[in-house]
Amino acid sequence: MIDKQENILKGIAAAPGIAIARAFIFAKEKEAVSHDNVDNVEEAIQNLDNALEQSKKELRKIFNLAVDKLGDKRAAIFEAQIMILDDPILINTIKDRIRKERKNPEYIVEDEISKYIRIMSESNEPYMKERSHDIEDIKNRIIRNLKKKKWKSRITSDVIVVTSNLSPSDTVLFSRVNVKGYVTDFGGLTSHAAIIARSLNIPAVVGLHEATSRIKDGDLLIVDGFHGQVFINPDDKLLNEYEKKIAKLCEYDEELMKLRDLPAETLDGKEISLFANLDLSEEMTFILHNCANGIGLVRTEQLFEEYEVFPDEDKQYEVYKKIAEQIYPKIVIIRAFDIGGDKVLPVDLHEPNPMLGWRGIRLLLDNPTLFKTQIRAVLRASSHKNIWFMLPMISSLQEVIQSKKIIEDCKNELHKEGKTFDKHIPIGIMIEVPSAAVLTREFANEVDFLSIGTNDLIQYLLAVDRGNDIVSGQYQEFHPAVIRTLHHIISETKKAGKLVSMCGEMAADPVAVPLLIGLGLDSLSLSAAGIPFHKKIIRSLKYDDMKKLADKCLQLKSENEINDTLHEFFNKKIQDKIKNFY
Repeated sequence: MIDKQENILKGIAAAPGIAIARAFIFAKEKEAVSHDNVDNVEEAIQNLDNALEQSKKELRKIFNLAVDKLGDKRAAIFEAQIMILDDPILINTIKDRIRKERKNPEYIVEDEISKYIRIMSESNEPYMKERSHDIEDIKNRIIRNLKKKKWKSRITSDVIVVTSNLSPSDTVLFSRVNVKGYVTDFGGLTSHAAIIARSLNIPAVVGLHEATSRIKDGDLLIVDGFHGQVFINPDDKLLNEYEKKIAKLCEYDEELMKLRDLPAETLDGKEISLFANLDLSEEMTFILHNCANGIGLVRTEQLFEEYEVFPDEDKQYEVYKKIAEQIYPKIVIIRAFDIGGDKVLPVDLHEPNPMLGWRGIRLLLDNPTLFKTQIRAVLRASSHKNIWFMLPMISSLQEVIQSKKIIEDCKNELHKEGKTFDKHIPIGIMIEVPSAAVLTREFANEVDFLSIGTNDLIQYLLAVDRGNDIVSGQYQEFHPAVIRTLHHIISETKKAGKLVSMCGEMAADPVAVPLLIGLGLDSLSLSAAGIPFHKKIIRSLKYDDMKKLADKCLQLKSENEINDTLHEFFNKKIQDKIKNFY
């Protein structure tokens, strides 16, 4: 969206903070195809064979993962792609053309396979059109392997990345070159790229629609992650104003650091545990520095995102063991791989509706080898007894029972092997599916603890795609149905005498903190960067006032009423200058 002032773009404030830096326009690399002739035909043929073999190897990984659950019918799509790579007519035609025309293999592959793509894409049958995309994938895979390249892009340091859309892997990759901020055309508040940006304390504004067309490489930008604004080539007056804001923020951060060794305790004596979420190993420094009470969520799928294959048991064991030792004696909750949906898989699995598809515990139970490898690694790392293990995307009791049986099988294996582990490692589940929320009491009787994952719970409860900026406005964390569902989960878990926490993005919202504590939550898990401010909020309030606030919100009928009530409370009670940034 373009403001009346031509140099201001307004979008969604995805990660708070202010950044001033030059723009870096990032676009996904597309492999160029050379039309050059080749001198050594047999060498070119050998290169083609190597690329075909590598492509088949990649596709076999996909097929092996898919075949258990998807069955022969759906997994056949991957098998069919492998068969295309073995198709003697296609492969011989390409090889014959290389010998006859003496052109680069990538050119012949591009030209020959594109013929099939054109025919299929021109079909009136939707099914055939869809298959043309599969063939396009095969073509690009072969060309990439012919060029022995991986799809990664280089970027210079200390810039603000401006791009059409940002994947979680891009976000992680860029963070390692000290990116100052993110600006995107698309994306929503709770997209995983936004979550990672918040975890890394990198300001981000998403859903701008025209960022890449309005901003040029090298433009000076101000990213205001508090208000969702991006200023292009600001004048000296505005620049000076924002430089002063950055200085104030730094000063305020220093003030918050004075609270680091104090408990998050309300004015009337109720102590709240503030845990940190961990997506990247680099976050451990923030977690220790900000004195988190422990780690409430390790997103293991993010830790290993940069790997091309699932890491083996020993590699995982080393990573989990290091985390447990660094945070000891505080606890760390390791969540099993929550892969699929909008989260990154190390394979190219296409589903018509991935958020309702093969993800989380469903994928793990269908791949017992993958699941057991992780369980064994977690168990082996648990010898200090400060690791808890959590299951994602649970929707039925049978999934819990089946998972616990696999965990027991792993324990028996390790016992026979003479390996040490925590025999009583606490097992918990994520509550992020409405069916699990409804059956909270039953689930609480089956496990040791529950953690509310608000990102998925809200999107499934309200039927709103959290990563779709077109409908992101309808993703309402303060919707009455959300508030009442949270109250149900918290009260039912406590009746069962079990522990309940929250590790979703709602826990990171300062305005939501009084409500969540008033609803009964005793612990919250959020990005480490947000812990000092949460502690400041909690230490400024009375628990009794927060309970009254929650009771009032439970009676309200619209998200606007609840939103206004919470902001009024926040602005009135939190006598602090930082609120002016929100």
